[in-house]
Amino acid sequence: MNAQLVLAHPWFGTWLAALVAVPAALMAYRIGGLVLMRVTRPTPGLHAMVDKARSAARWALPLVALQMVWQAAPDDLRYINTVRHLNGLLVITALTWLLVRAISGFTEGLLTKYPANVADNLNARRIHTQARVLSRLALGMVLVAGVSLVLMTFPGARQVGASLLASAGVIGLIVGLAAKPVFSNLIAGLQIALAQPIRMDDVLVVEGEWGTVEEITGTFVVMKLWDERRLILPLSYFIEKPFQCWTRHTAQLLGSAFIYVDYGTPLAPLRAELERIVRTAPEWDGRTFVLQVTDVTERSMQLRMLATAATAGQAFDLRCRMREGMMTFMQREYPQHLPKLRTEDSDTGPYAASPPTPDELPAIASRS
Repeated sequence: MNAQLVLAHPWFGTWLAALVAVPAALMAYRIGGLVLMRVTRPTPGLHAMVDKARSAARWALPLVALQMVWQAAPDDLRYINTVRHLNGLLVITALTWLLVRAISGFTEGLLTKYPANVADNLNARRIHTQARVLSRLALGMVLVAGVSLVLMTFPGARQVGASLLASAGVIGLIVGLAAKPVFSNLIAGLQIALAQPIRMDDVLVVEGEWGTVEEITGTFVVMKLWDERRLILPLSYFIEKPFQCWTRHTAQLLGSAFIYVDYGTPLAPLRAELERIVRTAPEWDGRTFVLQVTDVTERSMQLRMLATAATAGQAFDLRCRMREGMMTFMQREYPQHLPKLRTEDSDTGPYAASPPTPDELPAIASRS
């Protein structure tokens, strides 16, 4: 009798279809996951995407199968609309979660394929910048779309949206002005991802501060300064204002250091000493070095030492090494040629005053 009641229940066929659909979806998840993991193994980005999305797919596929069952059920079935609505919300949430996991996994796999901790990392930094910025934009769009779809399933929310659109004149203008920084940073993020005026690990001079790009988010850039401080700047700053980029095409730099010496200093020994300092310096990249007289004043000569290095940090250390080495050499070999202040004895100079006469001595003594 109980079996007959169950068989006669209006929901019996729908329940039976659901009991078949869920295991079938889980079996498809299992088989499809193994196949995709094997097929995408040669491609790190796709492999990481499939691997990271598996946990979300375990929930998304059964929910989609159940939604198909509920949609196929008779419309006059009791509570069917409520079940469809609740399951639809779960489907939207699961699919949003699936897309978020897939985007994050693809980004991580792509970054793993192009490590930035190598000597020549220009191409890797370009890819890291594009991947991080575009993935954050994509994640933001997916989340906004997911929330919007959830709200649109509620009739009340649709009515509120329609009424807001009907009276969106002044309110839209106010919201647009208030959201201007948001849209400005959004557009700047797209420009940075595509045109790449800056990249991850770029060496920049911004607002008088020297540092490297540590992080690029959807709204701001974090610069790690030389003294471990962090400088936070909006994305739009790098589109609207000028800044220095020391690693635009290559990390190689030409470092300069200045010293001031007396006119009597011989230059040949200084050039020989500079060559010895540079050739023994681990920071020198072997390209070029030179010592030149770049300026003269009434008291000294200005000598400029130039040498090349592979990175900005090595160039700074090399400049310090050249200054220290050359000053040590000058103090040891030519201390007499260090800059000095020249004065002329007034008794022997061309404009020296004549000695006082005997008649002027009493007046001079009374003044003193």
